[in-house]
Amino acid sequence: MKHLLAAGDLSRDEATSILDLAEEMHDVQNRQVKKIPALRGRTIINLFFEDSTRTRTSFEIAGKWMSADTINVSAKGSSVSKGESMKDTVLTLDSMGVDCFVVRHSGSGSVQQVANWVRASVVNAGDGAHEHPTQALLDAHTMRRHFRELDGGDLAGRTVLITGDLLHSRVVRSNVWLLDTLGAQVLLCAPPTLMPTGAATWPCQVVQSFDEGLARADVAMMLRVQRERMSSGFFPSEREYVDGWGLTQDRLHAHGHHLGIMHPGPMNRGLEISSEAADAAQSLVLKQVSSGVAVRMSVLYHLLGGQE
Repeated sequence: MKHLLAAGDLSRDEATSILDLAEEMHDVQNRQVKKIPALRGRTIINLFFEDSTRTRTSFEIAGKWMSADTINVSAKGSSVSKGESMKDTVLTLDSMGVDCFVVRHSGSGSVQQVANWVRASVVNAGDGAHEHPTQALLDAHTMRRHFRELDGGDLAGRTVLITGDLLHSRVVRSNVWLLDTLGAQVLLCAPPTLMPTGAATWPCQVVQSFDEGLARADVAMMLRVQRERMSSGFFPSEREYVDGWGLTQDRLHAHGHHLGIMHPGPMNRGLEISSEAADAAQSLVLKQVSSGVAVRMSVLYHLLGGQE
């Protein structure tokens, strides 16, 4: 692997290899001294043109726990704020001998463009409403561990319901392609105004009723309503959204006895997910956060660990 730009680029063997190594990286998190020399001498730059907490922090921790030199660069504190283009910025940093860029940008396809410009490896940490492959990998890792603890099974043959603001989400696209690669069935449910154009052609099934989807699902993944990306009203009121597509306490009691609950965060409690569901015994939300470090350690190792 040279880059990780899209979940759909991963073969089944590549995805499984990343998830298998992430299991071993989880052991590092439980050590008293969380340090291995796997990437000693490598330099990783986290180049974020959008704000982030979970993704940037987990990539930084992942690099440092593997002994890489990890540097955070944000647009607000760089020459981009003085008018420098993204191309000039990444070419300048690449000429310093960087081994890997972890890039987040608001423009769909922008990270692919960075990979075309630089000689270093590039990881897509989210490009607009397009892709977020490491989020999909950590979600798959979380579900796989959940099923193994539950009944010793795997992702193959499972049903995952993804509900919420699918139109503005980069998480849904990556999850659909990766989960299909790993043998799971994906159901999508959202208000018609928040369903992406062309979703019917994806390797998934669109369901109209949220309750029908919950009855069929092994895992419900709730996605945040991204108000900051909405220029106009996509649904009449928050109450209507909750009634139609919110994982409420009543729905939790009706369907939640077997249901794993996920959310990539940050959560709008009381909108797409109730506090009772977010904090339920079968909630996997915090396990997703924990999985993020292990999976990103695995991704960085696959990109950089085998290089001479």
